[in-house]
Amino acid sequence: MPPSSFLHFSHSLVKLSGVPQVPRLWGKHRFLLPQTSGPLFLVAKKKSSKDLPPLNEADLEEQFVRGSGPGGQATNKTSNCVVLKHLPSGIVVKCHQTRSLDQNRERAREILQEKVDVFYKGETSEVVKERKELQKKKQIKRQQARENLERKRQLKELQALEDK
Repeated sequence: MPPSSFLHFSHSLVKLSGVPQVPRLWGKHRFLLPQTSGPLFLVAKKKSSKDLPPLNEADLEEQFVRGSGPGGQATNKTSNCVVLKHLPSGIVVKCHQTRSLDQNRERAREILQEKVDVFYKGETSEVVKERKELQKKKQIKRQQARENLERKRQLKELQALEDK
């Protein structure tokens, strides 16, 4: 079930009590919702609005394997690691980011969708363009940091010369 339909569903459940109320979210999740009294399902949008091609479920081969890594017995005994294979392109994605099978399935599909987009579109893909833009921003920040360090070094040298 996509997150937007879950939010829409939970909003309709809250209305069943007779008085429409916004569900309370505690901890880090309360910051996910705007502080308005509008309908809850209108704000459920993806962070990035990429135009990614939809995945056809008939083209996917899905397997559930046992997880590994930190988490102890609960992680290692359950088959909540998702392995998705896109049959036309041969791309394989393995996702074991959470202990929840449903969340791993959803995240694996998102990752596979991005990889398929890059596979078919290449350099014109939105994912590639976004990564290049982030790399440029990072490079600019590094250059600015180097320049600031150089200025500070020169300032210290000038102060040391003046003190003499």
